[in-house]
Amino acid sequence: MQGMIVLGIETSCDETAAAVVAADRRILSDIVLSQIEEHRPYRGVVPEIAARSHLDHIDRLIAQALEDAQCGWTDLHGIAATAGPGLIGGVLVGLTTAKAIALVRDLPLIAVNHLEGHALTARLTDGIDFPYLLLLVSGGHCQLVAVQGVGRYRHYGGTVDDAVGEAFDKTAALLRLGYPGGPAVEAAAGNGDPDRFALPRPMAGRPGCDFSFSGLKTAVRHAVAALPEGEADPASAADLAAAFQEAVADVLADRTINAIARFREEFPSGDRFVVAGGVAANTRVREVLAGTVAAQDMQFIAPPAGLCTDNAAMIAWAGLERLRLGLTDGLEFAARPRWPLAELRPRPGVAP
Repeated sequence: MQGMIVLGIETSCDETAAAVVAADRRILSDIVLSQIEEHRPYRGVVPEIAARSHLDHIDRLIAQALEDAQCGWTDLHGIAATAGPGLIGGVLVGLTTAKAIALVRDLPLIAVNHLEGHALTARLTDGIDFPYLLLLVSGGHCQLVAVQGVGRYRHYGGTVDDAVGEAFDKTAALLRLGYPGGPAVEAAAGNGDPDRFALPRPMAGRPGCDFSFSGLKTAVRHAVAALPEGEADPASAADLAAAFQEAVADVLADRTINAIARFREEFPSGDRFVVAGGVAANTRVREVLAGTVAAQDMQFIAPPAGLCTDNAAMIAWAGLERLRLGLTDGLEFAARPRWPLAELRPRPGVAP
């Protein structure tokens, strides 16, 4: 792996991204083009608009990533691209581009699971060893996973309904805070009183590691409906945002404690907890989780906020990890809208 350099491409949702990463954990370039303004009028990602935007910008961003990294095609050892899960139109744009480059430049193709990109980011940023416990929280995912190695994941629990990022987006819409919902809720919560509204903590105190956020979202809707005008004024919106954010952090912490207990039983030497995904960029969520994990005598690790949200550096790094193990893919590899971590496989001869 020493000396290898990989180009990564990420197009699974509404960020078009390209990055060049070296095996010594240097991020040589990291370009992310957000589509927020294109989707803002719809208060959510429109798949067709996202795919067209990826197609319009991907070639330019790849060229810029190579230029910023001061390397050419002959300096690369592989091409990694998100192959799923995600919005299939966007995934196809990035994966097809990567296939074309791999074919023309005679480079190995690595089809990366977007979730594995998030799962391995802490190894890029902090150089940690396996195993570790991962809380993956994003717009479409919420799960607790034991990370044993590349392609080796043990699922402890996940959401039974909404993902936590989705709950943030829907709460922002209910409170008319704008788009994107996660940052809007966090900004409003900074001026709010989390104790004014009593919101539930779904699943808290129950055995296991599963999550549920639909009831919390419904509680916010009922609280808004009970206000004098049937909608939230700025002060009420800030208070509800703070209450919602606190409830989410409490639920994540409660479920994490259960996961830590199970993780320690299965991996007595494991002492690291990683939070990754877009919601991991939320400052209050990080604070609560960091305190919870410290109280359990675990080391808390969270990548920088810019590497929690969708980016190509994590895809390039996951590609490097797989390339080192000889886990490359053929040009026939098909894009996948759904691709659970549990379906990944390690290199031959390694037990799952």
